[in-house]
Amino acid sequence: MTHQISVTSNRKGINNPTLAAKLRKTVKTALQCEKVEQPCEVNIMLTDDEGIHEVNLAMRQVDRPTDVLSFPMFDLTPGEHPDVYDADPETGLIPLGDMCISVERAKAQAEEYGHSFEREICYLAVHSALHLLGYDHMDEGEMKRQMREHEEAIMSALKLKR
Repeated sequence: MTHQISVTSNRKGINNPTLAAKLRKTVKTALQCEKVEQPCEVNIMLTDDEGIHEVNLAMRQVDRPTDVLSFPMFDLTPGEHPDVYDADPETGLIPLGDMCISVERAKAQAEEYGHSFEREICYLAVHSALHLLGYDHMDEGEMKRQMREHEEAIMSALKLKR
């Protein structure tokens, strides 16, 4: 059994089959690079700035849009993985968590940073996948450095380096 990555949208015209396939591959590559061997389920919601603002306010009480939100199912530490006993008995999949990505913000950031939309949206998915696996960047020290190293390694595996 392999990882199941679902990609949906709450806005018309945002989700397309090519983008959905690219994001599924991105998250699967991130899980592979992080050596997550148990089959996991990850849900990706694509939206716009207004949609992610609504989610940010409802879920985090933060009244502004952002680029990506991550909602992990487990309180993991970096390098720790969920256990086979965490799997849903009906599906056999471990519900790793959900992510919400603003396609509108990804397009703007790609332009701002001078790289492709593909690189930006895949970076946001990698960033979120690492959050689902317990990585964080709230401090400016070791945790942030560790997360950035893993992001760059995964982006290199995807051949989407800076």
